[in-house]
Amino acid sequence: MPTRSRLWNVATVLALIATAATSGRAQVVAASVRTPAEQANLDGGIMPFTRADVDFMQGMIGHHAQAVVMAGWAPSHGASASLSILCQRIDVAQRDEIAFMQRWLSERKQTVPDANAGNMAGPHMAGMDMSGMPKLMPGMLSPEQMNQLNGARGTAFDQLFLTFMIQHHEGALTMVNTLFDTPGAGQELYVFRFASDVSADQETEIDRMHLMLSSLTRDKRQ
Repeated sequence: MPTRSRLWNVATVLALIATAATSGRAQVVAASVRTPAEQANLDGGIMPFTRADVDFMQGMIGHHAQAVVMAGWAPSHGASASLSILCQRIDVAQRDEIAFMQRWLSERKQTVPDANAGNMAGPHMAGMDMSGMPKLMPGMLSPEQMNQLNGARGTAFDQLFLTFMIQHHEGALTMVNTLFDTPGAGQELYVFRFASDVSADQETEIDRMHLMLSSLTRDKRQ
C-alpha cells in the first residue's frame, strides 16, 4: 500500500504537469492574439511579410520608374499647362513611392531593383524572379509605345500620354488586385497601406485623365 509521502509526490508531479500544460496553452493563445506591431517587436521590428509582398514591391518599382520617364518628357515635348501639372504630380509622387519601396525591401534584406537602370523603362523586370506575378508588368508600355510617345509633340503628345498613362495606371490597379487576391499577401501593415493608397490615387487620376482626354477630343472636333 503506497505511503502518504509517496502519494504526495505523485500528486505533486501531476500538478506540475498540469501547470506546465496550462502555461503552454496560455502562451499559444497569447501568441495568437498579438497585434502586428507586438509581433514586429518580437521579430526585431519587422512585421511578417510574404513572397507576394516582395514581388509586388519589386514589380511596382519598375512600373513607377516607367511612369517617371513618361512624365519627365512633358517639358521637352510641348505638353499643355494642364498636362504639365499632372506630370509634375506623377513625377514627385512616384519618385517618393519608389524610395519608400526600395527602403522597405532593403530593410527586409530583399533584392532592391535599381529604378535608374535602363530596363526599368521597358515592359518587364529582366532577370528577376516574379513568382506569383506575371513577367510582363500589367499596363506597362512596350518599347514601340515608348518610342511613339517620345516622338510626339504638342497636342499629339498630350493625347498619347493620357491614353498610355490610363493604360499604365489600370495595370497598377491590376497589380494591387493580384496582391490582395493572393492568400496571405497584402496583410503586412506598410504593404497594405501602400497598395491601398496606390489603388485610391490611381483610380482618381484615371478619372481625371479620362476627362482631360475627352476635352482634347472635343477641341479637335470643333
